[in-house]
Amino acid sequence: MNRTNRFLVIGLSLLMGCGQSPESKKEKDGAELVETYCSSCHLSVKPELLDKETWLKHVLPAMAPKLGIPTTASGEYYIVANSQEKSALSFQEWTKLVAYFEKMAPDSLKAASREPLKKDWSIFELQKPKEFSEHALTTMVQFQGDKIYSGHNGQTAMYAWDKNLNRSEVISLQSPVVNAEFISPTEAAVTTIGTLLAVDQPIGEVVKVDLATKKTTLIASQLPRPIQSVAGDFDKDGRMDWVICGFGHDKGGLYLSTQQADGSYQTRPIRAEAGATQVVVDDFNKDGWPDCMALFAHGDEGLWLFTNNKKGGFEEKRIQRFLPLAGSTSFQLVDLNKDGQLDLICTSGDNSDYSKILKPYHGVYTFINQGNFTFKQNWFYPVNGCTKVMAADFDQDGDIDLATIAFFADFKNNPDESFIYFEQDARKQWVPHAVPVHANGRWICMDAKDWDGDGDLDIVLGNYSRGFNNQEDYKPNWNLNLPLIVLKNRTK
Repeated sequence: MNRTNRFLVIGLSLLMGCGQSPESKKEKDGAELVETYCSSCHLSVKPELLDKETWLKHVLPAMAPKLGIPTTASGEYYIVANSQEKSALSFQEWTKLVAYFEKMAPDSLKAASREPLKKDWSIFELQKPKEFSEHALTTMVQFQGDKIYSGHNGQTAMYAWDKNLNRSEVISLQSPVVNAEFISPTEAAVTTIGTLLAVDQPIGEVVKVDLATKKTTLIASQLPRPIQSVAGDFDKDGRMDWVICGFGHDKGGLYLSTQQADGSYQTRPIRAEAGATQVVVDDFNKDGWPDCMALFAHGDEGLWLFTNNKKGGFEEKRIQRFLPLAGSTSFQLVDLNKDGQLDLICTSGDNSDYSKILKPYHGVYTFINQGNFTFKQNWFYPVNGCTKVMAADFDQDGDIDLATIAFFADFKNNPDESFIYFEQDARKQWVPHAVPVHANGRWICMDAKDWDGDGDLDIVLGNYSRGFNNQEDYKPNWNLNLPLIVLKNRTK
């Protein structure tokens, strides 16, 4: 790439005079600049994590304005009068940083090696509903009782599916439904995202719905793209409160909606940072008060523990940090080694931002709890674009198995990885089964429960069939009209 085309300099005198370090100050090289300026906001990144073109054309132009280096619409850098007063580094330092990535980044990334997928149905069999007449854009699937509930982009209705997978409308809300937490068999807190577009529009809501009367009660509104809500009586006043993940875009956060004596709710941020992806509520420090643990996926990615301070707030502690390129998508807390401590399983695979390439570090990870929620990685299986993991004893043999979906799988070369069942065998190793369902849809959501009442866990997968195509030379060949499928477990 011709670097003279990467930088548009306005004002030669400004360029010559800005950011000059004193002679006594040692100038930093590219690697040192990365450590100084990039790792102040997130874990430091190495050039080899992305290819050269992705760094130079996409990621660095997106990061420059965050450091005070303005860019043109075509991604060229420039300086204007007084701009250096507001930038984190000088223009010369920025050009040196870019040159470092240009020199050190590879032309392409090597695919990760992994144990081959075993292509079979394993313990599952397929059940399908009738196809939609329109494209399936499923945003939620969730088991509850003898029904499956679903939400769909472009529609504001929440639907229920019976045991024969016949669909009926439950209620229509303000925007697509992405989460439902059931308070009772006839009452749920339903989260509507507002918009799936990556914009800062705080128009999402959490609404309590009486499924019998269709009556609604507003829990929280004007939320930044909320994607999950979980209940807990955090102030122990006998009234149900809600902690909400507002994924947002540039703005977002983890929020607490506290129920008042009159039944209304007051909402405030717990952590006002975008990227809140998933939250688990539990009494993690065993003091009798509910705490929460949340995954954040934007920029400074990681897992945070919020310990209830018993005064209406939380004490915040980051317990795991991930690379800003990880694209963290989900986590589970399970005692894998049966030592009485919760271990961590997480997935990495969001691939819809600035670096839309296949990444060998996307996949499913396990971390063993070393005590006091400090974790050490002990296993990784590469899965391109891995979106969600669910951990449970699916085959009823006494140990933990895993199920994963990958919305950003390598559909061109490895479509089988879009759904994988990891069976833990007698050796305590996970055997990856590529259950052959990739032709039925592109899976963005998943739930697991004993739906048919036979004693083992079934799985439902939701198909978001259009858009988000990172492989431009690939034409989707999955079913565009099938909204969901059920994988019925035949272990019992």
